[in-house]
Amino acid sequence: MDKINSSLLSTNQSMSYRPVFFRNVSPAAETELKAFINTKKDITIYDTIRTQLTELIRLNHPQKKLSAEESAQLITAHVNGNIDNYGVWIYFPWSNKLVHTLDEKEFAQVRTSRNVYKITPEEIDTLKTKKIGIIGLSVGQSIAMTLAMERTCGELRLADFDEIELSNMNRIRVNIQDLGLNKAIVAARQIAELDPFIKVVCYTEGITNDNIDDFFTQDGKLDILVEECDGIDIKILSRIKAKALGIPVVMDTNDKGMLDVERFDLEPERPIFHGKVNDLEELSAEELNSRLNSLTIPEKIGYLAKIIGFENLSEAMKTSVAEMNKTIVGWPQIASAVTLGGAMITDVSRKILLQQFTASGRYFVDFDELFTDQFNTINHTTRN
Repeated sequence: MDKINSSLLSTNQSMSYRPVFFRNVSPAAETELKAFINTKKDITIYDTIRTQLTELIRLNHPQKKLSAEESAQLITAHVNGNIDNYGVWIYFPWSNKLVHTLDEKEFAQVRTSRNVYKITPEEIDTLKTKKIGIIGLSVGQSIAMTLAMERTCGELRLADFDEIELSNMNRIRVNIQDLGLNKAIVAARQIAELDPFIKVVCYTEGITNDNIDDFFTQDGKLDILVEECDGIDIKILSRIKAKALGIPVVMDTNDKGMLDVERFDLEPERPIFHGKVNDLEELSAEELNSRLNSLTIPEKIGYLAKIIGFENLSEAMKTSVAEMNKTIVGWPQIASAVTLGGAMITDVSRKILLQQFTASGRYFVDFDELFTDQFNTINHTTRN
């Protein structure tokens, strides 16, 4: 068992999100794994290492159609005869499952093989060194999962103090048994079960004055901040911190496909939110905290209107804002828009990290404008 992860077995199960790795590189390690399995009642074991190796061998011989016999011979040679001890066994404490996989380098090679050449091998190597922080795991969960699926980074820092509620399940992909769990923890577990080699760090108190420096800089500075939180105070404070550190910020507003990009890495004097809240940015840290912490709900909505621009809201969202705390109690977000946000943020983040996109600005992928009855009416008239 990897010593660095052995302590995770005794952590609070509800907060556990890091898998435990067993590498059978010695007889003692193999014995330890067997003893561990015997201590875990009702453990479920998944061993598909042979099919994973079959894929790996096929990738390493792309110009030859291998027979089953040739593939088996190459696998035997590759593992040096002992397939049970090849790769790594990974235990997921929250589900009591043990899975046998290729180790990190080969796992990543196979898992990202369908990215090539939309993302080149050289770009894949660059992206695995990058760190992305996400504040807010409602919209942010779809973003985190898409970033992980595409392997756009090697480390994700997830911050959210909130717990999964039943009403969240209209746009957050979770299971009923996840109700009551912290949103960041649930997202981290999903990422671990997708790719256990991506480093994930959870901030289950959200972003606070006490942990904001750690979130941005501990073990290396973030390369991108994805800001998706509800709190106007954290929206402002996190941008001021990102600007001071020269970290680009991206945000999906989940309405009309609106995407914000602020390149503080390239434009260190750029005002936050494109200059829409200059009155706040001019305050000292103490004055800013005092102002933001004393805002009333109407004042918060007023700042959000300034930041987003009332003219940029869809008609449905304008209706929702007017009905807040009258007939509805939460900011409306729907799954299709959240999923779109995951795609947009992942695409623009990859391009920023690979220096393929350098602009700041506000961009729209508005389905209501892209898909209209006007187009269908014109086509129908022409055909007739």
